Amino acid sequence: MGEVRLNWREEGQADGPPVVFAHALGLDLTLWDKVIPLLPPGLRLIRYDLRGHGGSDVPPPPYSMGGLVRDAEVLLDGLGVRDCVFVGLSVGGLIAQGLAAKRLDLVRALVLSNTAAKIGTRAIWDERVAAVRAGGVAAVADGVLTRWFPPAFLDGAEGRHWRARLLACPVEGYAGTSAAVGGADFLVPTSGLRLPVLAIAGSEDGSTPPDLVRELADLVPGARFQLIRGAGHLPPVDRPREFAAILTEFLAGIGHR
Repeated sequence: MGEVRLNWREEGQADGPPVVFAHALGLDLTLWDKVIPLLPPGLRLIRYDLRGHGGSDVPPPPYSMGGLVRDAEVLLDGLGVRDCVFVGLSVGGLIAQGLAAKRLDLVRALVLSNTAAKIGTRAIWDERVAAVRAGGVAAVADGVLTRWFPPAFLDGAEGRHWRARLLACPVEGYAGTSAAVGGADFLVPTSGLRLPVLAIAGSEDGSTPPDLVRELADLVPGARFQLIRGAGHLPPVDRPREFAAILTEFLAGIGHR
């Protein structure tokens, strides 16, 4: 759909209340594999691969956050989605904020997991882009994974699986999206949002620590902050039951069922 073809998957009830999922940098829609089956029946569940990731097109970098937001906008318009709950993790959470600021007809509530209004600095992301261009995703994988997962998880079979998923990300997609994150700052737009927001943090997250996620929640009046103890940067992977329960409670609380 649109200029960039996105790979997407739809599950659940076709005419149910829509919930849309956007994944983290370097991964794909399989991030949500453990969460989707734990959600209540009757929902229309849509997840997609960001440009440059998974089965989506890989246009040449750099990418802009505006372009990533536009991808989500075009996808949802094409699927006839309105008033969804948009669940975004890490860079997916940045996309969620940008989409809500631009198209409130598409979004009725946000779940912002392990993210912030601004993640890192442009200099940090420029260094990441340079490293990936020089040595591939493998050049940054160890540092990324130790910020994502507790050591005990990393050393097991699942940790090895997610390392492989990260290493499978195209260099162009990783570098392009890193550039988009480096240029993104939603402090002002997000502080102007007035809709239900749930911000989720992992106590062991080395990429977007809990205090950073709490600062994000504080930007939006009435936003709820939820800490998942023992979780790293990807709670849908290392704490899927807790994540699904928190999401289910939020959906029920706003009458999205």
